[in-house]
Amino acid sequence: MDTTTLLSAADLFLLDLDGTVYLGERPIGRMRETLARLRAMGKRLVYLTNNSSKTEAEYREKLCRIGLFEEGDGVYTSGMATAEYLMREKCGQKVYLVGTAALREEFASYGVLLEDEAPDLCVLAYDTGLTFEKLRTLDRFLRAGLPFIATHPDDVCPTADGSMPDVGSFLALLQVSSGRRPDLIVGKPNAGMGEGLARRFGVTKERMCMVGDRMHTDIRFANNNGMHAILVLSGETTAESMKNFPDVPDLVLPDLNAIF
Repeated sequence: MDTTTLLSAADLFLLDLDGTVYLGERPIGRMRETLARLRAMGKRLVYLTNNSSKTEAEYREKLCRIGLFEEGDGVYTSGMATAEYLMREKCGQKVYLVGTAALREEFASYGVLLEDEAPDLCVLAYDTGLTFEKLRTLDRFLRAGLPFIATHPDDVCPTADGSMPDVGSFLALLQVSSGRRPDLIVGKPNAGMGEGLARRFGVTKERMCMVGDRMHTDIRFANNNGMHAILVLSGETTAESMKNFPDVPDLVLPDLNAIF
């Protein structure tokens, strides 16, 4: 598929963040101009991330600060997708959430009932304030058989000074300690987040295009959901390393700016 065909086939562009539209605090190349051209073509832009440690408002603030967010753009996180799932499928059930204070506030704003003593189910998110006591409590609830949901499966989270353990690393720990794996993982590359996007933005998945720098999350997410996919080589994946994955992008670009 060439760029002209893909631009005609997609109405909603899902943009991964670090490595795709920016590196740290710096937009990649002429990203502001590229995004402006997509908007001018009538394309809707949604910034999509598995990182559930921050709220929608926090991501909006950063994207505005570096000049990448405009009126009409959206933000969607695995935390938001999980909260929507809980309100749709588990409404009224009490949730033991292992997550940041910001995510607890966001869950509460959706109407999720948070409970630390006698919950009905457990949710593990990316918690940068994780303590042994939180892990110990979660492990106890899992061994008691409570339903278990994870916001996303990423093993590590990239930072300016190297990767940090993410939800996937703690899932491995909990599997050893409790013998449990999650009953549901919401975020990329799983279909649940794609269904949430379709409901929230009113666009069929066939008219969406995922743009990202990771084969096993971004491109696999698109493949799992029947979306178009653009792999950009401005982040984690290289032209050589992409050969190690079974996932298939529609386009491979040095960065998103090359779409024009």
